[in-house]
Amino acid sequence: MLQTPYYLIDKAKLLQNMEKIAYVRERSGAKALLALKCFATWAVFDLMRDYMDGTTSSSLNEVRLGQQRFGKETHAYSVAYADYEIDEVVSHADKIIFNSISQLERFADRASGVVRGLRLNPQISSSSFDLADPARPFSRLGEWDATKVEGMMDRISGFMIHNNCENSDFGLFDRMLGEIEAKFGTLLKKAEWVSLGGGIHFTGENYPVDAFADRLSAFSQHYGVQVYLEPGEASITKSTTLETTVLDTLYNGKHLAVVDSSIEAHMLDLLIYRENAKLRPNAGPHRYMVCGKSCLAGDIFGEFDFEQELKIGDRISFQDAAGYTMVKKNWFNGVKMPAIAVKELDGTIRTVREFTYADYEQSLS
Repeated sequence: MLQTPYYLIDKAKLLQNMEKIAYVRERSGAKALLALKCFATWAVFDLMRDYMDGTTSSSLNEVRLGQQRFGKETHAYSVAYADYEIDEVVSHADKIIFNSISQLERFADRASGVVRGLRLNPQISSSSFDLADPARPFSRLGEWDATKVEGMMDRISGFMIHNNCENSDFGLFDRMLGEIEAKFGTLLKKAEWVSLGGGIHFTGENYPVDAFADRLSAFSQHYGVQVYLEPGEASITKSTTLETTVLDTLYNGKHLAVVDSSIEAHMLDLLIYRENAKLRPNAGPHRYMVCGKSCLAGDIFGEFDFEQELKIGDRISFQDAAGYTMVKKNWFNGVKMPAIAVKELDGTIRTVREFTYADYEQSLS
């Protein structure tokens, strides 16, 4: 049996998301690219590539991984490319999207062999966190002046607009897209393709998928563009757990349970956005604060209710543990890094990666 902690990716649950993505692609005509910044565990790309059109990236490493491990269409984007990396980025990409006019002007000629685009910033977003808001004041993420962009249309053929963040509200998506059309409609009419980015939770429960797909189709037809989506969380939501074991229990005004994992090292977004982990069924008469094993005082997964009193050796499975976890995991405190395992469609579990002391040592010098 695999020793905890480990991430367990359930392909059957992953498949449910893939089938919804495939439905949206078919009904709307949009293409779907996996956002590697959220999830890049290539051990399950064999399943995902049958339902998606390719990958989109935020760095040289990601675009290379997408091209080599996923294949199909490969989009390259970065907030800023360095002179020493641009040629290699282009060698792995089908499309390259520049964040600014300055970057476009600097590297357009060196990227002449691939399709080129520019990021637009509509100055509106669905983000409830200033930290993650691409439209925050003084944002560096994309160009907002349509007049300036107009002068660049001879160098690009499309745009990327990413302003949805964990947006499960179709009405909000629809309204913001309407504002984008009002602001950038003249530019959109001159484009051949438009990526609407990620952050649209269209694989979630009760999301009006048909209305969403029809809105995308109408947008595509009106402007004569190929629409792209860049699902990250939407691709992998509810597909993965972080499996942990209780190492100790104690009482210090609250019942505490310490597990063999850490939010700082293994589920960093919980710490960044001050959110609790997800646990099901989270019901019962015994409440515990479940804590990580690092020395960080605030290394806490949250407070949860259990049917039975927790004891050393009990297993706790944290839900929805795929997005922004494996791509952000780190060696804080030298805490053992979770292995990565996959539950195949036939129910068998295979370990695809374990991390050793050598990985820890070699990451430091």
